[in-house]
Amino acid sequence: MLRAHVNRFDVAPDGRLFQNQGGNYVDAAAYGITWARARAREYALTRTERTSRLAKRPYDLRHAGISFWLYSGVDPAECARRAGQSIEVLFRHYAKFLDGLREQANRLIEQSMNEWQRVSQGDVPEG
Repeated sequence: MLRAHVNRFDVAPDGRLFQNQGGNYVDAAAYGITWARARAREYALTRTERTSRLAKRPYDLRHAGISFWLYSGVDPAECARRAGQSIEVLFRHYAKFLDGLREQANRLIEQSMNEWQRVSQGDVPEG
């Protein structure tokens, strides 16, 4: 979808994906208005997508994306970089979510410890 947009509209001279008809910045309010119109049209989203709270505002899509990255195990510093925010801001807004990943972190640490113990005991396959 993104490639199709770039192929059709190109990017702004400064690399922005979206620009207004004059080639300038899109006003922040315009995103909300356009998103509301897209949600109201059957051809833009499915019925389930239109009624979902997940994508009620454009910001919700961003939040869902960052949450998904974190859930997938992407390093929080990389998530912050991709989101264009500091690690402090990421932790402030997603700390509750990150707490839910404690078990996943424990499993990763345990796997690494088991691997380290195996290697330190010389149990390395020859190859």
